[in-house]
Amino acid sequence: MIGKLKGTLDEIDEDHCLVDIHGVGYVAYCSARTLAALPSPGEAVVLFIETYVREDMIRLYGFQSALEREWFRLLMSNVQGVGAKVALAILSTLAPADLANAIALRDIAMVSRAPGVGKKVAERIVTELKNKAPAYAGSASGTIGLKQELGEGVAAAPITDAVSALVNLGYSRDTAANAVAAALKTAGEDADASKLIRFGLKELAR
Repeated sequence: MIGKLKGTLDEIDEDHCLVDIHGVGYVAYCSARTLAALPSPGEAVVLFIETYVREDMIRLYGFQSALEREWFRLLMSNVQGVGAKVALAILSTLAPADLANAIALRDIAMVSRAPGVGKKVAERIVTELKNKAPAYAGSASGTIGLKQELGEGVAAAPITDAVSALVNLGYSRDTAANAVAAALKTAGEDADASKLIRFGLKELAR
């Protein structure tokens, strides 16, 4: 079972790359996000690998980070109707932290932005992975709890009102939630909505 490739990037194609390791070329299928992050052909490259084995095929899927690979595994093993192609499409559209945020906020529209992901599949992803997202939030781990409360409709009224106010001003729900989370640290847990909005706007103006 191959878990990582470290070698020289030989070529980049539309949906895969070729990594040369001591004269042996390994084809790794990747998300568009991973392909875009690759160095130029001829340079050193490291890919985290998920090996997919079937009776008629062995295929390697490559990722720029271990966290992206974990999301690929989560999507494939926990959500009905999500195969390798759809999982790669999702990871091409959303970075791991953005996917964790979208699931926490129950932002079905955000998840369904990925090609081949309709509303029903997006709903299944949000539902099936809502309890797993915090463990795979990466850079979003600091605010994922608050976003889950917002997504489940159990956040305190001042927080909900502040996020709604920022959304009405044109910010995305994720951006608004990040700003309010930062505002809570400055204004205090007992701050009212107006104070959270004021401090949130200061965060957004930075």
